[in-house]
Amino acid sequence: MIPLKDENPTYTTPIVVYALIAINVVVFLHEMSLGVQLENFFRLYAVIPQELSASFAGTPPDQSVPEIATLVTSQFLHGGFMHIGFNMLFLWTFGNNIEDSLGHIKFLLFYLICGVLAGLTHWFFDMSSLVPTVGASGAIAGVMGAYILKYPKAKIVTLLPLGIIFTTIRIPAFFFLGFWFVQQAISSVASIGVSAEGGVAYWAHAGGFVFGAIVGPIMGLMSDRRR
Repeated sequence: MIPLKDENPTYTTPIVVYALIAINVVVFLHEMSLGVQLENFFRLYAVIPQELSASFAGTPPDQSVPEIATLVTSQFLHGGFMHIGFNMLFLWTFGNNIEDSLGHIKFLLFYLICGVLAGLTHWFFDMSSLVPTVGASGAIAGVMGAYILKYPKAKIVTLLPLGIIFTTIRIPAFFFLGFWFVQQAISSVASIGVSAEGGVAYWAHAGGFVFGAIVGPIMGLMSDRRR
């Protein structure tokens, strides 16, 4: 199932969502220009759990970017067109109304905090991995965790493939996002003890979702700031 848009109205222009999408696209275009240097770029700006563990232990790697900073920089890196495409689609679908609820500045802080906490969740469950972790998925999962609390009954226009035929249906956010989270949670548990050479950071997704549902209300998500 692929979300196309939500039908819950937004009242302010989601300038932070637009800015985040623009930054991610610009960075991705820069990645595409790097050629053989892309791997070095990822190793410098992506989260590498083993190097993050070394930093926490007081022996950070000798590099220009502190490993702790990669918890933020990695949120703007992507591994391919499908990766960035789906991430930006989910951000555009669910981010606008959360930005409207929190306000521009608080939404940006909320987004980055969720991304950092999602990255730490991934690190916690695979501290010795040398695989660079990239993507905005953890931060966007936080947005989705906030959305399911704030707008559980909002209808999500969803593209549904039926074999070779595609149709659209309207699904309440509670069921769409709940189903997505259950998928990530099951995949997270199944990945315990498995050190893959690449793939999906399920723990970052599940952790981001949970932290989004926790941090959002702390930052005033459930209040009506326009009142």
